[in-house]
Amino acid sequence: MATYNCSSCGMSVNATCGNCNAPLVDANLTKDDGSTVQVSKCPNEHGKIKSPMCCGADMACAL
Repeated sequence: MATYNCSSCGMSVNATCGNCNAPLVDANLTKDDGSTVQVSKCPNEHGKIKSPMCCGADMACAL
C-alpha cells in the first residue's frame, strides 16, 4: 500500500482506490521532458494520483 509521509510534521497517509478499495501501489510517471513524478496507481487500472501535499510540499513515498 502506498504510504505517503510528510518530512516536516510527520503526518502519514495510506491510499486506496475509491472504485474498488484496492490499496494503491507506488509508481513513477515519466514526463515528456524525461523527468519523473512519483504517483500511486490502482492495481486494477482505475487510474493514478500524484503524491498528496502537506505543510506546503509534496509528501514522499518510499519506492
